[in-house]
Amino acid sequence: MLRNIDPILSPDLLHALRAMGHGDEIVISDANFPGTSSGPTCIRADGSTASEVLKAILSVMPLDAFVEDPALTMQVVGDPDAIPEAVADFQDIINEVADTPAQIQTLERFAFYDRAATAFAIVQTGERRLYGNIILKKGVIG
Repeated sequence: MLRNIDPILSPDLLHALRAMGHGDEIVISDANFPGTSSGPTCIRADGSTASEVLKAILSVMPLDAFVEDPALTMQVVGDPDAIPEAVADFQDIINEVADTPAQIQTLERFAFYDRAATAFAIVQTGERRLYGNIILKKGVIG
């Protein structure tokens, strides 16, 4: 255990977060997401929700303040303007925890999958709410 580090941040996840550079992206995904087959390293966090992992990650990682879209979620198929419960929760967490809060932007489902495939890592959670997926772009610590 470490002081002031959320215990949800496993050794593998802490290693990935520390190894990431400015502009690298990490995906926090729900239980339905094809995490292992998407390409990047898949870190399992089955006992946690996506919201819990998001809050823990933002407690140690800055969002990129130099881009308009440091946080991206997947659009609801057939209703791209809908805001799923998980996404509303993500926005509240970003507003509360992020050092530079940002408005979540969205991507069409297959564009989200393509973007996730180029991420540094995917954290697959036990999140059961639909559309509980978010991509975060790492910023710099000034």
